[in-house]
Amino acid sequence: MAGKDAAKLPRKVYENELLRLQTELVKLQEWVRATGTRLVVVFEGRDAAGKGGTIKRVAEHLNPRVARIAALPKPTERERTQWYFQRYVEHLPAAGEIVLFDRSWYNRAGVEHVMGFCTPEEYRLFLRQCPIFERMLVEAGIVLRKYWFSVSDTEQQERFRRRLEDPLRRWKLSPMDLESISRWEAYSRAKDEMLVHTDISEAPWYVVESDDKRRARLNMIAHLLDSVPYDDVPPPVLELPARPPSTGYQRPPRDLQTYVPDHAASL
Repeated sequence: MAGKDAAKLPRKVYENELLRLQTELVKLQEWVRATGTRLVVVFEGRDAAGKGGTIKRVAEHLNPRVARIAALPKPTERERTQWYFQRYVEHLPAAGEIVLFDRSWYNRAGVEHVMGFCTPEEYRLFLRQCPIFERMLVEAGIVLRKYWFSVSDTEQQERFRRRLEDPLRRWKLSPMDLESISRWEAYSRAKDEMLVHTDISEAPWYVVESDDKRRARLNMIAHLLDSVPYDDVPPPVLELPARPPSTGYQRPPRDLQTYVPDHAASL
């Protein structure tokens, strides 16, 4: 695996390999659907570590009816009174489905713990119950993969700076994200503690070096594909039918309908 000091991957190399891997992801999707497999992929890591961009590339060419992204908002007052894992269970896949968790139940081991959004007792209970919960998922037949995106402090701060200056990505930055800069070591300790308790043989953690986003995306997708024993499912044979002869249909006059103005013509 490439280290953090590796040269940045050239764009052309990246784009060619990404297309190849995305083609394989479509094959994986069709295998999941044909075999009734239930696949869960957990994406975790620090703010601006590259999780969202990787999830976007994973899902880009997949059928949203088969592969969906679960990015849960903060819990409601009612959800706060439930068993902690309960609201995540609702988003688990049925047969023939893939769920990509953009952050997951591990919020409790990271943000909630570091920012004081849960009690010490709730945090310790999570560390005890999480391995049991994940073993139950695996024993029930769910294929579970967990990826931790690791970004350096200097690269994270640079990505925050770029977001502040980019009106298209400014929405990605919140006061809590900026707070994570001053709590870097606290998040590091929380991550280390989390891995100690939840890196289990049934559902191990896989760390993705993500200072180079292109490498991170390719490495993560390639690992996922290598870790799932999917087969190429032949697609159904389809033939484009001949257009039938006209039966006299006439399109209504254009002035009877309201059309979108041709903004492109003004460019």
